[in-house]
Amino acid sequence: MTEPTAATELTTAGPHAVVTGCSSGIGKAIAVRLLADGWQVTGLSRSEPGLGAGFQWRQADLSDPASLAACVEDLPPVNALVHAAGFQRTAVLGELDPEALAGMFTVHVAAASSLANALVPRMPDGGRVLLVGSRTSTGSPGKSQYAATKAALLGMGRTWAQELAPRGITVNVLSPGPTDTPMLADPGRSATPPQLPALGQLVDPEDVAALAAFLLGRHGKSITGQNYVICGGASL
Repeated sequence: MTEPTAATELTTAGPHAVVTGCSSGIGKAIAVRLLADGWQVTGLSRSEPGLGAGFQWRQADLSDPASLAACVEDLPPVNALVHAAGFQRTAVLGELDPEALAGMFTVHVAAASSLANALVPRMPDGGRVLLVGSRTSTGSPGKSQYAATKAALLGMGRTWAQELAPRGITVNVLSPGPTDTPMLADPGRSATPPQLPALGQLVDPEDVAALAAFLLGRHGKSITGQNYVICGGASL
């Protein structure tokens, strides 16, 4: 675990969010949006994004869920947990790699479970949990293993929503379609190149971040146990 420097220590102003996968893509877009909205953000990722005032970074290995509780145990109270870290490996039946499935399940599901287990019991009532899933969770050729891990977030998140409702803590899932992030260029998903959705362009990570900010904000207090698909019409 990397200790924050004096220049990146959190202040007591503003609500505090923990965001995984903050070094790129959707996780980074959400962290940037929350900072702009006055949040204090602790980012967990492998590489440091350097997002300026109000942000501190903790080097974290999301592929080692057992290490995550220690990574966050000394943080001040957390008002929101956003789990955006993820990766994709693709293959069709007959070519599926068990290690790919295990790796994606670990980062997408087990890491979220470990962090929520460590942070939510001491989260103030009225807090927020947001899991980044995928439109692919309903199924897509060549992506069965990825879809399975993202579908697991739906069941886990809805169960947490029921458990935490008495405390006013909301739990929701954001499920983007093909989004303009570095993941699209990952060689590990080369077997399924991205296709433009019906609206003719990839989903903008800032649009996903805007919806995340709404769900995490004060007007998200009446929304829990839901899955929001933002896919540019790919689901049509």
